[in-house]
Amino acid sequence: MAITSHNRHHPRRAPAAAARSRQRGLSFIGLILTGVFIVAAFAIVGQSVPVFLEYQAIRKAADKAAREGSTVPEVRASFDRAAAIDDIKSVKGSDLDVTKRNDRIVVSYSYSREIPLAGPAYLVYRFQDSTK
Repeated sequence: MAITSHNRHHPRRAPAAAARSRQRGLSFIGLILTGVFIVAAFAIVGQSVPVFLEYQAIRKAADKAAREGSTVPEVRASFDRAAAIDDIKSVKGSDLDVTKRNDRIVVSYSYSREIPLAGPAYLVYRFQDSTK
């Protein structure tokens, strides 16, 4: 009796193994990790938007104060009025560095804001700008 070799190399098994190696997609753990990453990114962005909105308000208030004021106390008072209207908490009029360049008032400021992430980890934004 002759032994046939058709059982050893079954023609249907090879294409199934090749198809399985070509499959693409995320595993369940990959899906969970991707979801955690997306939620963390949205949380950080959600907390960062108010920081940048406040920066824009500070910039606008400093520009207005530099245009309106002619002395250091006037510039600081003008900034404090705008800060009260726009709810600016990070910079006060007393924090401004007011100088004069070529007969123009220049208002400079620098400050930092922290966003707590997890445990001892913080995201720190540092801003430094001046009017032109």
